[in-house]
Amino acid sequence: MKILLSLLATLAGTAQLFAQTPAPSATPPLVPDIPHSKTIMDALIAAGPVMILLFALSVLFVMLLIAYLMTIRRGAIVSRGFMATADALLRKRDYLGLLAVSNRHGEAIARVVQKILDFTTKNPGSDFQQVREIAETEAGRVAASLNNRVTYLADVGMIAPLLGLLGTVLGIIRSFGALGADLGTARYVLLSRGISEALVNTCAGLAIGIPAMVFYAFFRGKAQKLISELESASTHVLALLSLQHDKRFERTPVLIEDEL
Repeated sequence: MKILLSLLATLAGTAQLFAQTPAPSATPPLVPDIPHSKTIMDALIAAGPVMILLFALSVLFVMLLIAYLMTIRRGAIVSRGFMATADALLRKRDYLGLLAVSNRHGEAIARVVQKILDFTTKNPGSDFQQVREIAETEAGRVAASLNNRVTYLADVGMIAPLLGLLGTVLGIIRSFGALGADLGTARYVLLSRGISEALVNTCAGLAIGIPAMVFYAFFRGKAQKLISELESASTHVLALLSLQHDKRFERTPVLIEDEL
């Protein structure tokens, strides 16, 4: 009986001990609540209104790059297929056939040949020196067009850093304005925002301007090479026409309309 009473007393004391034990509190978070850092896109958006102009300039740069990759190439200036066809037709004196082929092709040399044949057919008594001048004028026009198109990349490469410098100056002005204002500790927040805006604008301007100048140098060299090939092809066509022009006067004179 005593053993039973002692056992009940022990159980009652244990229950009272568990009742007095405080409930465990909620587990504290292992990771502190740290504010999310800004992404690159957030920094660009918060960099001021100059970033809108820089974004538009970057879109223009990409569009020019795609257009130049498609147009400033050898197939768009001088193609081997057209030159082989022109050589064969000129040796056969098939000027009308060559004119039709030139109208169907879009290469620069095809336009030069088309101008030459148009002038020749409309002015049958023209001197060969005049034909040469027509060819040189058209080839010079194509060369000037190539050089002028390439310079747009140089313009982008010069304007982008200047716009970045403008954004930098605006950010520095905002930073010094925050230093001069009586805002307490809030001035340091405004100061850091102004410096961040200045640096982001500088980085964006250089990120656009440097690739633009690199691609300008690349396409300028490529354009000069294509212009040299165009001049060589034009000289070849003129040499064949010169041979046909000399043979024309060695034979019995006939109407030029019967030959062309």
